[in-house]
Amino acid sequence: MCGIVGILGNRPATPVIMETLHRLEYRGYDSAGIATLDEGKMQSRRAVGKLSELETLLAEQPLSGTSGIGHTRWATHGAANVENAHPHRAGTVAVVHNGIIENFRELRDELTAEGVNFASDTDTEVVAQLCARYIAAGKTPVEAAAATLARLQGAFALGFLFEGEHDLMIAARRGSPLAIGHGTGEMFIGSDALALAPLTNRITYLEEGDWAVLTRTGAEIFDALGNPVERELRIVNVDQVMIDKGSYRHFMAKEIHEQPSVMAFALSHYLNPERTAVSLPVEIDFSGLDRLVLVACGTAFYACNVAKYWFEQIARIPVEIDVASEFRYREPPMSGREGAIFISQSGETADTLAALRYVRGKAAHVLAVVNVPESSISREADASLQIMAGPEISVASTKAFTCQLSVLATLAIAAARQRDAIDATGETRLVKALTGAPQLVAQAIKQEPAMEAASRDLAKARDILFLGRGPLFPLALEGALKLKELSYIHAEGYPSGELKHGPIALIDDSVPVIVFAPSDDLFDKTVSNMEEVMARGGKVLLITDEQGAEAASHGTWRTIVLPATDPFVAPMVYAVPAQLLAYHTALEKGTDVDQPRNLAKSVTVE
Repeated sequence: MCGIVGILGNRPATPVIMETLHRLEYRGYDSAGIATLDEGKMQSRRAVGKLSELETLLAEQPLSGTSGIGHTRWATHGAANVENAHPHRAGTVAVVHNGIIENFRELRDELTAEGVNFASDTDTEVVAQLCARYIAAGKTPVEAAAATLARLQGAFALGFLFEGEHDLMIAARRGSPLAIGHGTGEMFIGSDALALAPLTNRITYLEEGDWAVLTRTGAEIFDALGNPVERELRIVNVDQVMIDKGSYRHFMAKEIHEQPSVMAFALSHYLNPERTAVSLPVEIDFSGLDRLVLVACGTAFYACNVAKYWFEQIARIPVEIDVASEFRYREPPMSGREGAIFISQSGETADTLAALRYVRGKAAHVLAVVNVPESSISREADASLQIMAGPEISVASTKAFTCQLSVLATLAIAAARQRDAIDATGETRLVKALTGAPQLVAQAIKQEPAMEAASRDLAKARDILFLGRGPLFPLALEGALKLKELSYIHAEGYPSGELKHGPIALIDDSVPVIVFAPSDDLFDKTVSNMEEVMARGGKVLLITDEQGAEAASHGTWRTIVLPATDPFVAPMVYAVPAQLLAYHTALEKGTDVDQPRNLAKSVTVE
């Protein structure tokens, strides 16, 4: 989603803002802009496309001054054009915004009736115009901003800059994250600590409803009711948020190859190697729960789908899974004997956060599984487990997915042990399998050349099907999602057993069918479905282990052989071909791998 940065500095603001905006590129965007104050006078530059377009414009038309705000926009209201790019200015006010102002039409109609002319189609301009009207009516900039915030409905993070006010910036957060950075004689705002990492390691996170008045000497923070409040100043480990592609062509490639190490790091925090047992850092009692409710969006939702098999088969606890955007509006009844688990890489996913807020106080226990410890979902849950994947920059999630699976697997083992569904011997067996998963993932990555070769033909297809059974069915869904996200090829994932209930009508020699089939208890049934595809001229790409390849590769279009795995950890290993096939198909198609069109990394609005 959109990225925000602001500086009240003691050095030229434009280079600092541009550097910070580059660090926010991973969030996804289609235009960018900067506004600065030079001797109190405000100027701005905006451009459509990548930051290179803005940099070209700034080379031709430089901006000076030590105070400024910047923005990368992911279009919601209004097309991606210069008029709709941020910052938006009205009178003496410039505003940058992440989120959606839900009552903007009502406010726009009110302002239009008073003679205000709008220059854009965005909801954001309403904020600038409303604030400018309050200033024209005699309010100070701080009073005008407070009055404006009181009128807004929706989810947003906002940064205000005022002409003639060289030492003033206002920041506000409702629903969307925003952080304040404390420098030496400088103050900053940013969408996250990653953006501010090169500037300072002293961070204050605004809480829900907070707004802040910044000067170069510090920040005065107010809650949603306008009361002054103190928020903790945290020291952030800058090394943890420094990002570089290294020798890799794309962040996605780097993050795929990081999976063995980050999975091992995550598991080291949840497994006790001496006892070969799970050791959770927080107290979670599964023994008295009637069921679990797992809620997430996108790839995290598919991690929930895998975890459902684990919790039900190993821990013998019923599981309901739901897409957060459906769960929050369905308002399902809660008995008070549920455990609710919310999974989000960023910890700021708007629908997931709203679902958590609905459940809080209704479920027996609310648990977050996130990658960002200071995120809203992490802070608002009863307890939080970190997946410890490190910063994930590519929009398409890879290492976060396998780390989510790693943490959810440890939870399933812990639940099984507490509920007496397994004994100590069973726990030892599962923990040993889990401990070996990172090495198996590393072996799977070594098959990348075979996946790259297959992708050269996959890139020619218009439609592709993915099939899997049991815990590999969610991997079929994930494989299809990755391919759609990156290559823009239409793809669908199905349970293998559903093939005859409709999807088989699509089969011909132009529709590749990718089959995830480890040699487990369901292997023979999956092969039977695969034979039905080949009997109708379908092209099957079989992904299996050596035993499976020996038994079923005859007649397939291609076969990719992965290491033999314990069925418990197979979803983690088979995530690798789901990712690498999508990555190399996208390369073959020439699409933007790290920043696919229309997508954003952190979806902080509905």
